[in-house]
Amino acid sequence: MTQRLYEYWDALRDGRPAPDRSEIEPGSIRSILGDTFILELIDAQTYRYRLAGTRLCSLHCRELKNRNILRGWSEEDHEALATLLAAVTEDAAAAVVGLSGFTERGQSVDMEMILLPLHIPGEGCNRVLGACVALEQPYWAGMHPILSQTVKSVRLIWPDERPAFLSSSMVRRTSTVPNIRHEAGFVPASVAGNGRQVQHLMVIDGGKS
Repeated sequence: MTQRLYEYWDALRDGRPAPDRSEIEPGSIRSILGDTFILELIDAQTYRYRLAGTRLCSLHCRELKNRNILRGWSEEDHEALATLLAAVTEDAAAAVVGLSGFTERGQSVDMEMILLPLHIPGEGCNRVLGACVALEQPYWAGMHPILSQTVKSVRLIWPDERPAFLSSSMVRRTSTVPNIRHEAGFVPASVAGNGRQVQHLMVIDGGKS
């Protein structure tokens, strides 16, 4: 589902850093609409859900509209996710995040989330198109809400040249794993490239689309 949304977004942007928000047609992504969302950048610590799909809200057992996506994370994960969202809105990067959600009973579910920039004429890329899907549907989904989340992995995709976000002052190289490239520039959860450390997370460059 995350790859399908990426391919839709990439076709819409047609060589631009990001497509306009008005170009998104819900009917074109009907099959994954229940897992998608749109965020609005309010400030560096607030990315508010403007829209959230029914399956995503059901997994959290609550309406997500108007909530801040940066709520419910540890301090380290909060700062790392805020940094990634800044890369999406300021540098038109795309991000794929592996995460785990936890209920108050200690139940957990692994998920994958994609974050893609959207442009508003006269305002810049202050919207984010995303999707978050459970890798396996837990039996308790819809009964016990996800109250906390943990980031497990991050992959970045640079549509054009890599910007200053990955400057030497912010990123240090770590041990190298085999470099596997995907012809479309999208790196799914099972594929890893050269690892880099951002905050406390391992970031995998996804290449250019």
